Amino acid sequence: MRTGRLIGAGRSADVYEADAGWVLRRDREGVGDAAAEGAVMEHVRAHGYPVPRVWPGTTPSPRTDLVMERLTGPTMLRAWLDGALTPGEAGAMLAGLLRGLHRVPAHRSTDPGARVLHLDLHPDNVILTADGPRVIDWSNAEEGDPGLDWGMTAVILAQVAAAGGPLAGPVAGALAALLADPCALTPDGLAEALRRRAANPTMSRDEVELLPAAAALVRSHLG
Repeated sequence: MRTGRLIGAGRSADVYEADAGWVLRRDREGVGDAAAEGAVMEHVRAHGYPVPRVWPGTTPSPRTDLVMERLTGPTMLRAWLDGALTPGEAGAMLAGLLRGLHRVPAHRSTDPGARVLHLDLHPDNVILTADGPRVIDWSNAEEGDPGLDWGMTAVILAQVAAAGGPLAGPVAGALAALLADPCALTPDGLAEALRRRAANPTMSRDEVELLPAAAALVRSHLG
């Protein structure tokens, strides 16, 4: 697998061009399990969920390098910032993606209530392709109660809204649309999402300090 130029970077990983039609995502710290992540992606894709295809071969560093289909289109965040998507549309789309994911049976768990959870579903992890939205970055995926997945997405949006600035109002609108839709957010799911966000080593101190305000904002939509 040929590795080309750097085409994207996140908090902990970089994305490079690979062979035609593919990209390689490499964890910057050399951690993670690309094989396990790819298996989850292929599981949900087999059930009709919109994710990139995973390279069927191997790479020189299979534990940390994930090769997947190269997608064409803006992220949901980019489309939103460019005015191609309203906050309400973004929130409703995220809600639909969560509901769709939680119709997929668990990959490994024998608990009948367990579902595949993305746990980082936000506007920068959705690519709007000509065939519809595709969800990327499954490195945090687990199996469990869907309430936690709804809680993570809600808290991520609420932190941005609570921070103020030009994005606060639009993101608050997206959060309202997310939670206005029939959802599975529970008090326990919200509490666990807040705990996990507080313990996330990639978050800044300022982001952690926003969590109480973010929690209050989420709860204000739950009635």
